[in-house]
Amino acid sequence: MQTNHTDHSNKVIQIVTIGVLSAILLVGQLGLAFLPNIEIVSTLIILYTLTYKRQVFPIIMIFVLLEGIIFGFGIWWISYLYIWNILALIVLVLHKMDSAILWAVVSGIYGLLFGALCAIPYLISGGPGAAFAYWSAGIPYDILHCGGNFTLTLVLYRPLLGLLKRYR
Repeated sequence: MQTNHTDHSNKVIQIVTIGVLSAILLVGQLGLAFLPNIEIVSTLIILYTLTYKRQVFPIIMIFVLLEGIIFGFGIWWISYLYIWNILALIVLVLHKMDSAILWAVVSGIYGLLFGALCAIPYLISGGPGAAFAYWSAGIPYDILHCGGNFTLTLVLYRPLLGLLKRYR
């Protein structure tokens, strides 16, 4: 069976793109790690999903694996297995929106809910009290997360979306 050279080239480009975009997520996350709960990952996942649709899921999984390798595979890591995928699913449902303000609101709300979503493994492992303690202790950080997500998405939505679409 003979393979088409173009098909092979497209596969290579797709694999390299997934790797590069995963690395950008990691570098973006590490680059802002000195700021409490200010991160660019949410904004990038929104933009990656709008640009690459379902191809975002391998990008997310590689990013999550790299996070575990760097920081360890603790209980926090379990939430990363689903939390970024939930954001991508939300974007897939709302993908027809093309407003920086609306995506900033989505990103901000997601940041506000991040701690509650991350509390699920604690609910399973330690019960409602453990989940509530984890979530409630992080509320001030969720508020920062909300503001950071809103601001970064509002400012970066148009320029980064244009860049991603140009090089897609």
